[in-house]
Amino acid sequence: MSANPSPWNRRGFVRSAVAGTALFPAILSELMAEEDKARSSSDPLAAKPPHFAARAKNVIFLFMSGGVSHVDSFDPKPRLFADHGKQVTLDHPETRNRPGYEKLFLKRPQWDFAKHGKCGTEVSTLFPHMAGCVDDLAVIRSMYADHSNHYNATLGMHTGSFNQARPSIGSWVSYGLGTTNRNLPSFMVIAPQSPYAGGQVWASDFLPGSHQGTLVTPGPEPMRNIRPLIGSTQQRRELDALAELNGDHLARSGHAPELEARIRSFETAFGMQTAAPDAFDLSKETDETHALYGLERGSTKGFAWQCLAARRLVERGVRFVELIDVGASNNWDAHGDMISQHAPLAKNVDKPIAGLIQDLKRRGLLDETLVVWTTEFGRTPFNNTAEAKGREHHPWAFASWLAGAKVKGGSVYGTTDDHGIRVASDGVHVHDLHATILHLMGLDHTRLTYRHAGRDYRLTDVEGKVVRPLIG
Repeated sequence: MSANPSPWNRRGFVRSAVAGTALFPAILSELMAEEDKARSSSDPLAAKPPHFAARAKNVIFLFMSGGVSHVDSFDPKPRLFADHGKQVTLDHPETRNRPGYEKLFLKRPQWDFAKHGKCGTEVSTLFPHMAGCVDDLAVIRSMYADHSNHYNATLGMHTGSFNQARPSIGSWVSYGLGTTNRNLPSFMVIAPQSPYAGGQVWASDFLPGSHQGTLVTPGPEPMRNIRPLIGSTQQRRELDALAELNGDHLARSGHAPELEARIRSFETAFGMQTAAPDAFDLSKETDETHALYGLERGSTKGFAWQCLAARRLVERGVRFVELIDVGASNNWDAHGDMISQHAPLAKNVDKPIAGLIQDLKRRGLLDETLVVWTTEFGRTPFNNTAEAKGREHHPWAFASWLAGAKVKGGSVYGTTDDHGIRVASDGVHVHDLHATILHLMGLDHTRLTYRHAGRDYRLTDVEGKVVRPLIG
């Protein structure tokens, strides 16, 4: 799965080891054929086999922008209730040398917790509908990240790099596996507006441009200029003529990945004019399905629309679909008031996400679709006064969960300390989450590399481990 291999590659090694002998001629021939096929492929979106048997064919990545409080959602802390108001001493990045934060006090959760499902996983009343799905969820209570700034943490959660732009995880999955539906992009992002870090969240960076995420904006026209202005026969004739001219230009230009990507984009756009309007035509869904997601018939906005559209996209073979929950005026960044911010945002996403899981399950799609719910970091279990209404950024600990792809539903992995301040056991870094997602897609994160600027890059940099207890 690496690109632009150096002269000392598998071909050179095998030739050196066995060429000129009578040993393993069939192996040598087969490896050379594989290498030739990989080198001659001029179509980066062609479907590729995984490194090993995959658990999932598609990913739906649910990103809650702004930082969801773990101690108010998926990480119950009875001691935090009991020790409300107790002073703690911490060298925290969000309070260090900050006027007015010389003293820190524990702050109790704003919502109560209860056990749910056959597994008995505790979830707060903030997410009553997701709580009803816990038997399908593998909850991670020991996530941690490297940065407390929204921009950096959001970039890290999407690209594995907290400090500079790198390819998005959706781009890496597209690069590693290609697509089975050439009429739709392999990586699509549904968001009402850009989150922190903007378009870098879905950018392909140094990977071929065809792997970049395609932005879909909820509304009456989710994708601009998607309906053709001329007949398909005439348009096909024009595209064929353009392809001939572009082919001649490409031949004269030599190997030019950006040019190849642009040429292929014309064909993808042509196919999308047929496939995309159908994919986003939710009028074909039943009233019962609309009710399952909490979507009013005819509505083209809100997270419910995003979730139902995502199900229709993975049905049509889109490899990676990200849904970003970011409001027009606010997000989960609840510095001022947890209740006024978290409560309405949770109401907006809770039923649609639960409906998505149930809908995928009843259609037989959940086993082959990995659903990931995450945020960029958690929120502090303390503040400068115990009665403060909000919470600050907290990269030391937060919660995420996985569903589908035959993950170990009804399980909880990792713990934080008694107050939810730090990871206590089985920590899961962002690199580990990425490694696990790739593994479930049949990709070895250490082998999924791309040669750029003189070195091999990968999503997980030089770290990351697969969290195998999550895998059923």
